[in-house]
Amino acid sequence: MLRLSLRCSLRPGVFAATIVLAQIAGTSLAYGQSEPKQVLVLYSTRPDARLSVLGENLLPRTLEAGLAQDLVYYSEFIDDSTFPGSAYPAFREFLRLKYQDARFDLIIAIQNAAIDFVSDHRDTLFPDTPVVFLTNDRATGRLRNSTGLIHERDFAATISFLRQLQPDVRQVFVVTGASPGEKRYENVIRASQPSAPELTFTYLSGLPTRDLEDRLSRLPEHSAVYYLSVSEDGAGQRFHPLEYLDRVAAAANAPTYCWVDSAMDHGIVGGSLYSQARAIEHIGQLAQRVLRGEPADRIPMVALSLNTNMVDWRWLRRWRIDEARVPVGTIVRFRDPTIWDRYRIYILAALTLLITQSVLITGLLIQRQRRRRAEEELRGSQGELRRSYERNRDLGARLLRAQEDERALIARELHDDIGQQVALLTIELSLLGRAKLDEAGNLVKETLSHAQDLARSVQDLSHRVHPARLRVLGLIPALEALRDELSRNEIDIRLTHERVPTTLPGDLTLCLFRVVQEALQNALKHSKAHKVSVQLIGWRGVLALSIVDDGVGFDVDGAVGKGLGLISMNERLDAVGGSLEIRSKPGVGTELTIRVPLDPVRSDTTVDPIRGDTTAVRVLLVDDNDAMLDRASEVLAPPCVIAGKVHDGHAALKAAERLRPDVIVLDISMHDMTGLEVAGHLREAGSTAALVFLTAHDDEAYERAAQALGAAGYVLKSRLASDLLPAVQGARGRRRVESAVH
Repeated sequence: MLRLSLRCSLRPGVFAATIVLAQIAGTSLAYGQSEPKQVLVLYSTRPDARLSVLGENLLPRTLEAGLAQDLVYYSEFIDDSTFPGSAYPAFREFLRLKYQDARFDLIIAIQNAAIDFVSDHRDTLFPDTPVVFLTNDRATGRLRNSTGLIHERDFAATISFLRQLQPDVRQVFVVTGASPGEKRYENVIRASQPSAPELTFTYLSGLPTRDLEDRLSRLPEHSAVYYLSVSEDGAGQRFHPLEYLDRVAAAANAPTYCWVDSAMDHGIVGGSLYSQARAIEHIGQLAQRVLRGEPADRIPMVALSLNTNMVDWRWLRRWRIDEARVPVGTIVRFRDPTIWDRYRIYILAALTLLITQSVLITGLLIQRQRRRRAEEELRGSQGELRRSYERNRDLGARLLRAQEDERALIARELHDDIGQQVALLTIELSLLGRAKLDEAGNLVKETLSHAQDLARSVQDLSHRVHPARLRVLGLIPALEALRDELSRNEIDIRLTHERVPTTLPGDLTLCLFRVVQEALQNALKHSKAHKVSVQLIGWRGVLALSIVDDGVGFDVDGAVGKGLGLISMNERLDAVGGSLEIRSKPGVGTELTIRVPLDPVRSDTTVDPIRGDTTAVRVLLVDDNDAMLDRASEVLAPPCVIAGKVHDGHAALKAAERLRPDVIVLDISMHDMTGLEVAGHLREAGSTAALVFLTAHDDEAYERAAQALGAAGYVLKSRLASDLLPAVQGARGRRRVESAVH
């Protein structure tokens, strides 16, 4: 079927070209099928308007489908938003010249500007030609020899829809432009706005774009934006209404709604939307009836409501609107399909192929897998045996060297101290035997003093080899004596203990004493620490030991397996079923966390002893991603208590003041207020909560900025499962130690 489509808008520069095209079209038709149906469509809008685009796509196909003859299709665009009514005479003359030899079977007028133009110039341009029209104004009069479709715009329906989705909205900001048509829109909605006392309407009409965007970015809470249309702003700049809607939705800090379906996929949540496609389809059906010979005057005019409730699923998620509030029957668009929806055919095909192949080669695969597993286990066992042999040989050599070093130390003590004192005592006893009676008194006193010094030296040496106080008095007195002994070396050692049983198994007591002794010796000799905190707490059948120093620290990964002291600690703790965790970096001190099991005991506390408090750590989570908040909650609780979860910086400041958490976990990159800005406000407000930052970016600049604000932890979201809980516990632990030191 032949279809010739000629289109033009009201632009004088194209008059000559379109007239030539019309002549070519007339010549071509002379050779085609006889008496084709000729249709002229007049659009009130510009060619790139959504209604024009839909009409050009749908109308020709709809008309062709219902005709037996060929169709010659023409379209023109008045563009009344750009060219006011004063330009209509020129447009009328353009049409007269262009179509002076054409005889149309039907005129289709879309919207009121086109209807008014046909009404004013019909006798001159299109005498006796039937007309089918589309209008949104019920007051539009019916033309002679015409029929049409009336859809009255229902702006208030979107307000009702908005209140169903967001019942907490208290202010609606209506955005319109400065053109005459847009002022008419404003008048219509002012006349139809609901008289709800709890709802306030503010009209942002005809503002310059920059002022409008600034106003929309600072809307109060419980607000919504209702976009009507902007083709011209208050500064006289002209825009495509849908492109302007993109800017409005991007600038607004509240959900945006609209009244027409062309606004979907342009940043709106949704609304009760006028379906332009359905309007075009109904107009096409009326036009078919006229082209098939039915008189237009005898076809009743149709008044329809073409509104449909629609929402954009992506913007429901963006504004955290509960999908349960979406009214029944609402069309939900742009919902992310599930993996099953996307790849169902591929999944089924893969499963079928996999099952078929499995049935054919199951036996072979099982045999092959068993053989490979046996070979891998054999290679693994051989490798592990070789590594174990090397470790044992190295450890044996080191233990022999340590044993020889210890023997040499004892020998030096015996020779340099005790041996000399024994020699001196022998000399004094010899002198005492030869002394006269009047000199014997003083010599006896000196001899007695040297004997006492000798006894103390022997006792000190015995205590270093194996402290008798540990066996006789128990762990705590032995640790206090060790603290007093080492505190003479200009190091401040603070020892605290809570709920430690008075009697402990001998192997456990010796293990903990040697671990503390080794840690303090390391802090004194290697770490060059000035202050050390030792804390021992019993909790729920566990004895927890924490040792923190302010020394130079070390690289934990590089030291594993090298230092005999660390190996000794691990071996001793393994023997009693305990565990050792070391946290240190060069320049930031060292923290040892030891846990050893006790026999089941009664306990009235619900506190982890490593945090050293009488309540569990209370954490406030701040992130604008619901999934990340849920994942952080799963990682932290238990043992932590989630005091609250908020989605933005403003809510975080309020929650921190109200809840007073111990630790605040902050997303460093949030939309309305970054985590760094929140941290600055918290510090200005005097908050004492420890701050742990979350980030998706491994960026040193972010980390330095966080440290400058006093961050106690910095965790990549990709390592949240493994690093978040230690960071929160470490943040609380460091705050406790620092407060004890200062």
